[in-house]
Amino acid sequence: MSMAPDMQVHLRLPSEVLFEGTAARLRAEAEDGAFGILPNHVDFVTALVPSVILLTQPDGRERFFGIDEGLLVKKGHTVEIAARRGIESADLDSLRDRVASSFARLEDEERVARAALSRLEADMVRRFASLRKMQP
Repeated sequence: MSMAPDMQVHLRLPSEVLFEGTAARLRAEAEDGAFGILPNHVDFVTALVPSVILLTQPDGRERFFGIDEGLLVKKGHTVEIAARRGIESADLDSLRDRVASSFARLEDEERVARAALSRLEADMVRRFASLRKMQP
């Protein structure tokens, strides 16, 4: 494997690509603690916990991403990150506020969707039960 000055990073959510570009280093957190990745780091896979991903671009600019649980795969000069939920912010202070409000809103939407699904399931069970009563 050749030595590289940077790595390609893809941070994806189920509904969108949160970041796609180059990075000089990356910091994330797994169940056993925080870790850093440089471009020539050994390949590995790890589960991520809800935390902050700090990505440093080749020009020195830092980007902050608050994520829910996810998976990180480092292979060659590419890092693939899949997270359930995530949000980017300009700094750590605003990231905390944005994550709290965004994730709370998503949890409310998920709760409403689960309630609607439960009502549909209950209605389907009632309809099957009424069909069963009609059979001789």
